[in-house]
Amino acid sequence: MTQTTAQATESLEYRTEVRQLLDILAHSLYTEREIFLRELISNSSDALNRIQFEMLTNADVVDHDAELAIALRFDKEAKTLTISDSGVGMNREELVQNLGTIAHSGARNFLAGAKEKGAALDEVIGQFGVGFYSVFMVAQEVTVTSRSYRPEDQAWAWRSTGESSYELLPADKSSRGTEILIKLKEDADEFAGGWRLEQIVKKHSDYVSFPIYLVEEEEKEGEEEEKRRVINRRVALWRQPAQGVEAEQYNEFYKQLTFDAEDPQLHIHLITDAPVNLRTLLFVPSRRDRGHLSARSEYGLRLYSRKILIQNHNKDLLPEYFRFVEGVVDSEDLPLNVSREMVQSNPNLRQIRRALSNRIIRELKTLAENDTEKYNRLWQEFGVFIKEGVASDPSSQDSLVELLRFHSSKSAPEAWVTLSQYVERMAGEQEQIYYVLGQDVKSVAHSPHLDYFRANDIEVLYLVDPIDGYMTAMLREFKGKKLQNVDDAGLKLPEKEAETKGETVPQPDFDALVGRVKGVLGERISDVRESRQLVNNPCRLVSPENEFDRDLQRIRRLMEQDYQTPVKILELNRSHPLVRNLSGLVQNDRDNRLIDATIEQLFANALLVEGIHPNPVEMVERMQMLMEAALPAA
Repeated sequence: MTQTTAQATESLEYRTEVRQLLDILAHSLYTEREIFLRELISNSSDALNRIQFEMLTNADVVDHDAELAIALRFDKEAKTLTISDSGVGMNREELVQNLGTIAHSGARNFLAGAKEKGAALDEVIGQFGVGFYSVFMVAQEVTVTSRSYRPEDQAWAWRSTGESSYELLPADKSSRGTEILIKLKEDADEFAGGWRLEQIVKKHSDYVSFPIYLVEEEEKEGEEEEKRRVINRRVALWRQPAQGVEAEQYNEFYKQLTFDAEDPQLHIHLITDAPVNLRTLLFVPSRRDRGHLSARSEYGLRLYSRKILIQNHNKDLLPEYFRFVEGVVDSEDLPLNVSREMVQSNPNLRQIRRALSNRIIRELKTLAENDTEKYNRLWQEFGVFIKEGVASDPSSQDSLVELLRFHSSKSAPEAWVTLSQYVERMAGEQEQIYYVLGQDVKSVAHSPHLDYFRANDIEVLYLVDPIDGYMTAMLREFKGKKLQNVDDAGLKLPEKEAETKGETVPQPDFDALVGRVKGVLGERISDVRESRQLVNNPCRLVSPENEFDRDLQRIRRLMEQDYQTPVKILELNRSHPLVRNLSGLVQNDRDNRLIDATIEQLFANALLVEGIHPNPVEMVERMQMLMEAALPAA
């Protein structure tokens, strides 16, 4: 056990955000306090990975030959628990930086909303770099004593009771690494027991790559003696033959790797020696958003060479659109002494990237063919990323297109359609794949653009993700069939006429109405004309033939602060009752204030349906005026 000195003790104040976090932890009714040990072991594992990597190129480190390991000691009578490691260690400045501040902005966001939203701490601890502080759920006092791997650095101790300040003082510790001494709270004495500690390690840290020793005192021939035994499996599961690994082992490994509480939807175990040596285990999570405020600050796979961690979040092993995939990659073709910068330019990395991408696509196709329901659940969560790949990766587009799924005008609301299924259902004379863009399935199902297609039994795909416009700009055709937006002003349709209902506005009266609409809307529209496709709706907006970026309008509206509503063509349905009545008012009561208000509202409705209305709230006053006019006087 290391000792702290009684001299040169400093007292320092925590940063404000740390004090807030400690207050939340100290006063929360935390249901799974055991995860504090998971967090501390994870920190120790990181420290061991760092020293392992450091020693590949640097022999001048303290305790060069010390075993890379983690040890747990407990004292039931004193109610203490000690976690120690032989990792990279910390000097005074690093203790202040790592334990006295929170550098991650995500932690501040968590703190800002945790009390209001009742955030479940077990869903966010460890995801914002604040995992160490979970120790104060069980600790009255914590002393962290650390010796850096650098020979010139002195050992220091950090001590805190979780109040507003902490102490720093020189320490007497000759061995490299960090030791955390926890004086447990009265209601946390369960963590000063060997069986309980082993149970927690098995549950949360069984696959940590370094041995975790449980050190217990036992009496032998009248003397106390330490008994040490390894309590974790530390199996590199990705290096085991797939046929020898049980499904539950995959699930356990995934949960310990990601801290996700749910099983993954899919795992991919790949072992190959050609064209590159590769041992990998990849996972598709069950959900895109895993708990309150759970968006990861970093994505990327863990990259190993001969079981030595080189990078914790490698972003070059997979295309960015597969950033939802979790896992580990181990390759003996990467030299042990390679730097992190050299890894990124290593030619073998390109081969690994290609092999992993191809395997993921193949596994997703297999899942889609063999278990449609499971694939649809996966698509619901991660389909937007695959669409991103179709738009951004021309080399893989042909393969990724087969994974696409859409709702359509001919499918049940919960059903999905592939492009191949759409093409198979096309009538003989149809030459194009029709789609409509909108905010969501419910709203797009009522789009006026669908009138003609419903009347003539032509299927239309519903594209309701903001990225869909970007995807269709890059995906021009499928199996020789051009993709066609149904809002195209120059749309070439099969020679069928949509059946009209009721009388139509006479041409002179319609011309007068068109003139009035143009006068009211001015430069906000490029033209007003009669529609040849509308059946049940009074109007629609169509894009001019030269509007090349029309499919990108919804994503531009979301991303651009100075977004300007695009100028489109307004088409009117001459047989719709609303248009006929409006035309009648223009002829018989041209000064009626309802005319201009109705024109404005028709235009606003069309923008809303298109998902490009810049400020829907501005409609409220006008709608109230129209309702007042429609209701008879009391």
